[in-house]
Amino acid sequence: MTSEMKPAVDALSTAAAEAGSTPSSSGTAPNSHVPAPVIHHHEVLIMLQTTLTFLVGALFVLTFIVQPYRIPSGSMEDTLLIGDFLLVNKAVFAPPGRWGHLLAYEPVRRDDIVVFHYPVDHSLHLVKRIIGVPGDRIHLHYGRVFINGRAQNEPFAMYIRSFPSVFRDEFPTPTYTDPGVSTGWWREMRQDVQNGELVVPGGEYFVLGDNRNDSMDSRYWGFVPRQNIVGEPFLVYFSVVTPGRSEITGLDNGVGTGNGYRLGNDRLAHEHAWWSSLAGFARWDRIFHVIY
Repeated sequence: MTSEMKPAVDALSTAAAEAGSTPSSSGTAPNSHVPAPVIHHHEVLIMLQTTLTFLVGALFVLTFIVQPYRIPSGSMEDTLLIGDFLLVNKAVFAPPGRWGHLLAYEPVRRDDIVVFHYPVDHSLHLVKRIIGVPGDRIHLHYGRVFINGRAQNEPFAMYIRSFPSVFRDEFPTPTYTDPGVSTGWWREMRQDVQNGELVVPGGEYFVLGDNRNDSMDSRYWGFVPRQNIVGEPFLVYFSVVTPGRSEITGLDNGVGTGNGYRLGNDRLAHEHAWWSSLAGFARWDRIFHVIY
């Protein structure tokens, strides 16, 4: 090799060495350390603030506006079925006050479905339909409701086959004929009966279940005070096929089908694949069903 070529070779060797020791602009050296992301204190505070805001908002909604409930009995069939999960509007019947021009407050009306504190035990919530408002004169004949002397058209009412009951179907009766009647209500009712009709006093409401022959309602325990009314159910957000018990007898009623017929627990059934059982545990057609 000539002396003139040595400097060129040395220069190429030096350049190659420098290129091998310098990280490329598009990558990271194999042995370089990647630092872990740092979460700053202000980010943690923002996360906590967001969580607390959500919880406070949810608590406010559940306390003052909407609350979920589940139907445990068949007293409101076919309008509400055993296993229905409801959303209840708690603000609709609230006293309007200063916000009356902004929120849709409404008076309690006849035929409204309401959730209320059970007058006999305030820890329990019941759901029934308003039949009589203050001043109404009510009586039943063969189970049909008469208000102020007029027979009512009630397409929501259902009458399942049952044993006859004079007290239930010819309300109010002058004799104590049903052991399920509250004795306190029996004494009070006799004072509110005029000419064979029950007169609803001020600030009170008379309620019945839509399943007229299987409902413990105002016929058995009395009026619902206005202050006991919690709200109005407006939506079925989920529904599970669930057997229930009769409100009258306490016996197992089987599973409500939604057409006035009940399948008892002794029914025969075919074995199903697991996916069929999964699909059949819920009433999918009732999800987001509007209540009226």
